[in-house]
Amino acid sequence: MLDNTVLNVAIPSLSRELGAGSTGIQWVINAYSLVQAGLLLASGSAADRYGRKRLLMAGLALFGAGSLAAGLADSTAQLIAARGGMGIGGALLLTTTLAVVMQVFDAEERPRAIGIWSAVSALGFAAGPPIGGVMLAHFWWGSIFLLNVPVVVIGLIAVKILVPESKNPGSGPPDLLGALLSAAGMTALVYAIIQVPETGWGSAEVLVPAAAAVAALAAFAVWQLRCEHPMLDLHFFRDRRFVGAVSGVVLITFGSSGVLYLLTQQLQFVRGHTPLEAGLRMVPFAVTIVALNFTGIAARVGARLGRPASIATGMGLLAAGFAVVACLTTDAYPPLLLGLLLMGTGCALANPAIVEAVMSAIPQDKAGAGAGVDGTMTEVGNSLGVAVLGAVMNSRFTALLPPALAGAASFPAARAAAPTEATRTAVVDAFSSAVRTAQLAGAGAVLLGGCVAAVLLWRAERGEGGG
Repeated sequence: MLDNTVLNVAIPSLSRELGAGSTGIQWVINAYSLVQAGLLLASGSAADRYGRKRLLMAGLALFGAGSLAAGLADSTAQLIAARGGMGIGGALLLTTTLAVVMQVFDAEERPRAIGIWSAVSALGFAAGPPIGGVMLAHFWWGSIFLLNVPVVVIGLIAVKILVPESKNPGSGPPDLLGALLSAAGMTALVYAIIQVPETGWGSAEVLVPAAAAVAALAAFAVWQLRCEHPMLDLHFFRDRRFVGAVSGVVLITFGSSGVLYLLTQQLQFVRGHTPLEAGLRMVPFAVTIVALNFTGIAARVGARLGRPASIATGMGLLAAGFAVVACLTTDAYPPLLLGLLLMGTGCALANPAIVEAVMSAIPQDKAGAGAGVDGTMTEVGNSLGVAVLGAVMNSRFTALLPPALAGAASFPAARAAAPTEATRTAVVDAFSSAVRTAQLAGAGAVLLGGCVAAVLLWRAERGEGGG
């Protein structure tokens, strides 16, 4: 998580020192996401089959090797290839860490452990921009990747000493066709979503990979139903707990990633802050999540409320925070801080409850597969959030632009082309209104997700659904 947000701060340095164009930069960012998204389901299943500790160490080693190659790259192509290698390690890490948590901790300890696991991700997200800013102020761009290497070494030693091995001995032979179809389908799906902000929903760059994704994932589903030892048991989707939790995962990440993406745009383009300043202003969001989960407060509140109420309350608070942020009309920090604290509190309550709901609906011996589903849905939600809410923002912005600037492709282009100060003010107002509209749409998605997930889980716990 930290590595990806550090990279966002480093984009200007990469453009300057590597001579990377906008397409190259996009692929440096997307190579990791595409590879990780394609391998999450397969890596979770492999962890169950071959050993969760073993593949956790393999993920660390691959991530470290990819980081070393990225830090020493002297061309954009080399950096893109290294980021792809890091994506393989990232897929293994995301699934095996959660699977190990499910094996190591008992039912009483597990909610707090999952809360800490979620909080560490939030901490990495928030720590990226300030750490990246400090590193780039004193060292060259490659240092942001080499920073991972000593962390990987410490992690390998700690896992070797502390983490017990666990696996599912009755998993049968590997489902190679299922792994291939899932990887092809998820990679194509995420690629199509990533292309939406650049080319639009109706472009060939979106429709062709989207059609390929539908075909591959449909073939994957048919094969999983016929295969004697499937990589993913699709009968899980008959369980209301599982469906409700998965719906919550997609919609909470959809709203969170999209609104946070829009907030960075708002802080930089409208308020005039640098990427580092914008990142620092968003730190309270992650600090709240970390504080509530590391102290155990979120786990205790969640235990009193129960999973359905925790999810509904948490996502309601998250939506309220989004609404506060969306309605900012001043650069004063207290209103933004209030919104970030509400968002952080909501995530601290809802995220662990949703993850625990996903994992508890799956047998313990298939914890890796469950972690793969959770990670895959998170990746889809993240990508959709940025693409869909970004498209809502762009559509609204284009509609509100002064007629003379109707052809402008972006906010910076429109502001640069504005002939007068009054026109520039109109461009800023149009962009602010567009961001607000998209953020409120994200708040609505999160609120809807909370209601859907809570109702399905509540009905399942009362014996009206599967599980």
